[in-house]
Amino acid sequence: MTNETFSDRLKLAMQAKQFKQVDLIRAAQRRGVKLGKSHVSQYVSGKTVPRSDILHFLADVLQVDPDWLLAKDSTVNYTADTVSDSVSDSTESCSDPSAASLSQTKTGGSPMREFKKSSKLDNVLYDVRGPVVEEANRMEACGTQVLKLNIGNPAPFGFRTPDEVIYDMSHQLTDCEGYSPSQGLFSARKAIMQYAQLKKLPNVSIDDIYTGNGVSELINLCMSALLDDGDEILIPSPDYPLWTACATLAGGKAVHYICDEQSEWYPDIDDMRKKITDRTKAIVIINPNNPTGALYPKEVLQQIVELAREHQLIIFSDEIYDRLVMDGLEHVSIASLAPDLFCVTFSGLSKSHMIAGFRIGWMILSGNKAIAKDYIEGLKMLSNMRLCSNVPAQSVVQTALGGHQSVNDYIIPGGRIYEQREYVYKAFCDIPGITAVKPKAAFYMFPKIDTKKFNITNDEKFALDLLRDKKLLIVHGGGFNWGQPDHFRVVYLPRIEVLKDAVGKITDFLSYYHQ
Repeated sequence: MTNETFSDRLKLAMQAKQFKQVDLIRAAQRRGVKLGKSHVSQYVSGKTVPRSDILHFLADVLQVDPDWLLAKDSTVNYTADTVSDSVSDSTESCSDPSAASLSQTKTGGSPMREFKKSSKLDNVLYDVRGPVVEEANRMEACGTQVLKLNIGNPAPFGFRTPDEVIYDMSHQLTDCEGYSPSQGLFSARKAIMQYAQLKKLPNVSIDDIYTGNGVSELINLCMSALLDDGDEILIPSPDYPLWTACATLAGGKAVHYICDEQSEWYPDIDDMRKKITDRTKAIVIINPNNPTGALYPKEVLQQIVELAREHQLIIFSDEIYDRLVMDGLEHVSIASLAPDLFCVTFSGLSKSHMIAGFRIGWMILSGNKAIAKDYIEGLKMLSNMRLCSNVPAQSVVQTALGGHQSVNDYIIPGGRIYEQREYVYKAFCDIPGITAVKPKAAFYMFPKIDTKKFNITNDEKFALDLLRDKKLLIVHGGGFNWGQPDHFRVVYLPRIEVLKDAVGKITDFLSYYHQ
């Protein structure tokens, strides 16, 4: 093989990986490497040899030694067979070339060391961006257009940030180059404190407010500061899966209480009561709810407060959608009903001001803080460890909370979110084999599938089959820790004409689908 050239070796490695030239170009695009069609063509034809950085990129993607690729002498005796052995099981020419496993590559006759994920992740689930989404990304890499109804991300669907928010951020950027105090800018926390007063949260000072890189970061921080191994926390089913994931990562045990579809998706208080043990530390509520769109009335919240009072539990209330309530209904913060309990209330601007990418959320500690003094010290410690949250995003909290609430125009009759909710609810209820509870808030619906009609036993397979057949991405109910394979979540952020197309595809799919 001493007469082989770089071109020969390149073609051999590409053949072993079942790669075409376009696959190398796509891999380069994903990694931000400048590699054009003409360059690859010249390498394959043997007209040129790449410079060092491109050589190492090609070797990495094709999983071969750079010296071998250059046809230099190598300590490894590479043949077509050994190159093939280093390729992962994926045979899709459009699959991500960088994702293949290196575990079979030989170095000096010894197996290459393989690094595996922590066992702490074994029971962690986050299918809002999980395997079905990965398949959608693979399809898109192959040039297939996918309609994504899987994530509540307003920007791709034409919802814009209020001009005033952008204007104010741009004028404050030069003042946001350094760290802020770990809990957040004074102006941001002051505005949040005043918002808490409007929501009637008791016993809140500016020191009880923490800003975060979205609510997600703060959920993780709260669970890590609270839970020891084996501690239990009540979390709704269906839930927003980050709650369960963070509780699990912290070493705690997520105990799921049922939200009852027959009762507007309200929490089942009796089920909640049955699941409280001497290891239970807290109750989580998500109100308005994701994924169901439910809004909990004061009477239900009062029952939860009484249960928490009886068993001396913390209440965590995720209220990120509290300004996205329709039908003239009013959102009530559960902390306003519990001045004698310790409560942590979460909210932010991602959804109400259509700035999900800015990452700005907050949590408010209220009520009886004396019983949580040591826990609060833990929160402060973890808050200090990450130094601070995104300072440019903090700089617009005061503007956003104090100015015109543009989201109000979306959630009234004639507004986009309201009208899209009206359409999607009726349209899904008209599909044979589908039923749904009308959402009252947020921008999600959690329809139910007649599993007997379609013989569905695996809801993730249902989501994958729909994706592959109709290029439509949803999240299966299991992704929200729902125990039966009979639900899925749909995001109704797209305009009605897009939703009509999506509903048409699902209707057609279910006309022949049988698992």
